[in-house]
Amino acid sequence: MVGFKPTDLPPTAAVKFFGAGTAACFADLITFPLDTAKVRLQIQGESKAALGSEVAKYRGVFGTITTMVRTEGARSLYNGLVAGLQRQMSFASVRIGLYDSMKQFYTRGSENASIVTRLMAGCTTGAMAVAFAQPTDVVKVRFQAQVRQADGVKRYNGTMDAYRTIARDEGVRGLWKGCMPNITRNAIVNCSELVTYDIIKELILNYNLMTDNLPCHFTAAFGAGFCTTIVASPVDVVKTRFMNSSAGQYRSALNCALIMITKEGPAAFYKGFVPSFLRLGSWNIVMFVSYEQIKRSLTKMQHSWESPF
Repeated sequence: MVGFKPTDLPPTAAVKFFGAGTAACFADLITFPLDTAKVRLQIQGESKAALGSEVAKYRGVFGTITTMVRTEGARSLYNGLVAGLQRQMSFASVRIGLYDSMKQFYTRGSENASIVTRLMAGCTTGAMAVAFAQPTDVVKVRFQAQVRQADGVKRYNGTMDAYRTIARDEGVRGLWKGCMPNITRNAIVNCSELVTYDIIKELILNYNLMTDNLPCHFTAAFGAGFCTTIVASPVDVVKTRFMNSSAGQYRSALNCALIMITKEGPAAFYKGFVPSFLRLGSWNIVMFVSYEQIKRSLTKMQHSWESPF
């Protein structure tokens, strides 16, 4: 990320890797109910089509949260949290923590990275992260989508049970279900999120609009969240539907998208847009602000350990 002065001690790759995962976990803890509401809204059209009903169970992000709390209890808002934190610690550490290293790899050590280089770095780390952490994402989405039945039966009894059940019933490949649409989605998300944050922050600092501190990080993160939501929502909806689908429901992610546009129209690709923006916007703000502070704190700690006198 841009922003360090020549006199500042730059964070190491290890600091960025650990800091990104930690900041992402903290952001997930804060914004997870919004993410759960987004998933429920995204799969709602699918549920209505299967049941032949036109009645929408969930209406809007806060209506969805209220309905879930009333019918399933407040804990339902955090269904899949364990898998979500597992996902962020492995996923964000790669896609965000290795972003600067990948930029330097493409520029062969130069600090002057073009937009194309930044896009390439974002796509690369996004794809690497999905290939590594996809099982955690599949389990997280399944938990967020599951609704407790009238008899109290749940689809999965716990995080480890979900991993075992999916592997047993759908094969190991089931844990990587939706990997390709997720790679596409996260290449888009990483490019729009990290590159937008990078560019907005760089412009703010270059034009001396703010110093490299919390207000600057907040503004850049908010802009990154808005741009990301607009660009990534269609792929995100398809990813959620496909990963949550039962075996044989869709032939592929493309088939899922075609069924959606045929049965529900183009607006289906922006189902859950408001909770997506509320979640991505708030998640970006919490994550990037935390990440910048964690990087600085860990770098100072590392420097003090290496130079005690």
